[in-house]
Amino acid sequence: MACISVSVLNKCYKLALRGRGLGGALKGLVARERKEVWALRDVSFTVEEGEILGYIGPNGAGKSTTIKILSGIMRPDGGECVVGGMVPWEDRIEHVRRIGVVFGQRSQLWWDLPAVESFELLRRMYRVPDASYRQSLDELTELLSLGELLPVPVRQLSLGQRMRCELAASLIHSPRILFLDEPTIGLDAEAKIAVRHFIREYNQRRTVTIILTTHDMDDIEELSHRILVLKEGELIYRGDVDGLRVESGARRQLVIETSGDGEVQPVPGAEMVDSDGRLTFLYDPRKTDINAIIAAVTRTRRIVDLVAAWEPIERIVAKLYQGVRA
Repeated sequence: MACISVSVLNKCYKLALRGRGLGGALKGLVARERKEVWALRDVSFTVEEGEILGYIGPNGAGKSTTIKILSGIMRPDGGECVVGGMVPWEDRIEHVRRIGVVFGQRSQLWWDLPAVESFELLRRMYRVPDASYRQSLDELTELLSLGELLPVPVRQLSLGQRMRCELAASLIHSPRILFLDEPTIGLDAEAKIAVRHFIREYNQRRTVTIILTTHDMDDIEELSHRILVLKEGELIYRGDVDGLRVESGARRQLVIETSGDGEVQPVPGAEMVDSDGRLTFLYDPRKTDINAIIAAVTRTRRIVDLVAAWEPIERIVAKLYQGVRA
């Protein structure tokens, strides 16, 4: 069952332009030139209940505009949008009771208050009953390891600790739909792993529907059931990560650690990089047999170790943004 339905969504920003210098400023007062920038063009998609949807694209593609429309902050210029049975900008007060939002670069916590007091203020804003609040806080404290952080003023928390509190704040009223906009931005590796683990665990426990926008492709690979790729306001791909690899013509990556310095002959269909005894091959498995690559290496060198994997997803997506096949 579709929890979110978006049909032919459009949004155009009209930007005022001004010439350089005093002359340009005076001219702008009389006849200001405007430029139309389309953030969304005929965007349509659905999200099933309990699904984690990865929503990705380069900066300026329209991701945040979509999230603002879905959360009721902004009205589109055209199209239809239903979230949890409601039109976000028409039923905004009731709508926001049912959703949670995390913007990685913006905080909903009060800077000088302990995190637990921010949660209490949010409880009152959302009118969450005491028993439900206590149950939700206990669950989030356990899942996010917040016990020692609750009495600490937000300004004294590390970035990773604050993001865990931001996630708890967005879920304190037990929403059925969660919008995550760059939730791991700026976090170190350990903090990213903790946040991803929580998102996956909470989704499985509560069957919460999640839309995740991020530039971190590890987030997408580890969390998303399905992905949408947006470029210049238009959807250019919809499907899963494996389908993206196939459609983009992605290559496999074979890294071989060797001993010896014998020259390795080129393998047809495989691109090779030799760096201090470590050979990296990129090849299309439909056209080039991995055994042919290994045989070419063993003719002149001894293999110490090897690792085979798909070409990094970051490279595949970057080339998709550029409009070329991997």
